[in-house]
Amino acid sequence: MSTPLKDHYEVLIIGGGTGGITVAAHLCNRPDRPEIAIIEPSTEHYYQPLWTLVGAGIVGRTQSVKPEASLIPRGTTWIRDHVTTIDPATQSVMLAGGATVRYEQLVVAAGIQIDWNKIPGLVESVGKPGTGVVSNYDYNTVNATWDAIRNFRGGTALFTEPKTAVKCGGAPQKIMYLAEQAFRRQGVREKSQVIFMNAKPVNFTAPAYAATFREMCAERDIAINLGHDLIALKPESREAVFSRPNDTDLTVKYDLIHVTPPQSSPDFLKASPLANADGWVDVDKHTLAHTRHANVFALGDCSSLPTSKTGAAIRKQAPVVAENLMLLRAGSPLAASYDGYTACPVVTGYGSLVMAEFDYSKEPKESFPFDQNRERYSMYALKAYALPQVYWHGMLRGRM
Repeated sequence: MSTPLKDHYEVLIIGGGTGGITVAAHLCNRPDRPEIAIIEPSTEHYYQPLWTLVGAGIVGRTQSVKPEASLIPRGTTWIRDHVTTIDPATQSVMLAGGATVRYEQLVVAAGIQIDWNKIPGLVESVGKPGTGVVSNYDYNTVNATWDAIRNFRGGTALFTEPKTAVKCGGAPQKIMYLAEQAFRRQGVREKSQVIFMNAKPVNFTAPAYAATFREMCAERDIAINLGHDLIALKPESREAVFSRPNDTDLTVKYDLIHVTPPQSSPDFLKASPLANADGWVDVDKHTLAHTRHANVFALGDCSSLPTSKTGAAIRKQAPVVAENLMLLRAGSPLAASYDGYTACPVVTGYGSLVMAEFDYSKEPKESFPFDQNRERYSMYALKAYALPQVYWHGMLRGRM
């Protein structure tokens, strides 16, 4: 852990993940760049969209990680510490190491918190050999997903999605489609049940794509149980307990369960004056400026923006934050606007993908001159081979 070199910076960014690094890069590419510091405790940076492919045995997990130091924009100060308190009244941030750092403008890009402990039985079983409990939502557990899939010999395979917001709304079902195809290849599909236990009332946010995925599940004999929220695991008996809308619980025995854990805004943000009633940083959905503190901006997973929490959304949000922040510094109106664009590349098999793109309207907003609401190898290749390079060498460099 290091101490800040100074106690004041023109622009302070909380979070050195996708949002924080991308905003910093856009600001650093400007001729009138301000003095910037990024607060980020982690020494490693993960490209998490690859974890679905890791969990399906397609790529190795080391392809998803780079040293954080290699991504901090040149000339930007890296403060390796945790934020404990934000005080917008004094324009200051308190750190776990005891230091206080003041700012002129603040950008909050702190990501999302994985609440593993909210499901009894999960922490002690996830990723552990022989439990059948796996999750792609952590670098340290993702390898266990493929181990469980390739060793599956039949039975009941559950795939969960919580009622909370999650990183990429399509991720909970991506691994399900890949696992189902793997079971066919392994000759165990006929003696297997594949069930999507989704706590939400719909199987996907955008209705047009939701219909496609429902049809796909029907064709592949994948059951969809909506309104079923995982609330506990009993690893010793391999049972999962789900709450249901009728206030009754359902216990289901499993041989394999992929858990998408509940997620929320980081605790220090929930307790801050920046949070709305649900704990997210309360920003205008177009300008990305805070609704009560004009010199604060937020983007990405920790923000209140009513769109899916994806890296593709951040790619469109970051330039808006950078532009409006600089307009604010110049005393000009905030002219840049975000329309809610997000993309979720839903992998539907080994070599197939539906590229879902939409905005605040939830209507398709597609980038390619063909119907993206169908499975395509070209879109799979884009995700598996092109997008990681775009991320590391384009987006995080502020070049797009």
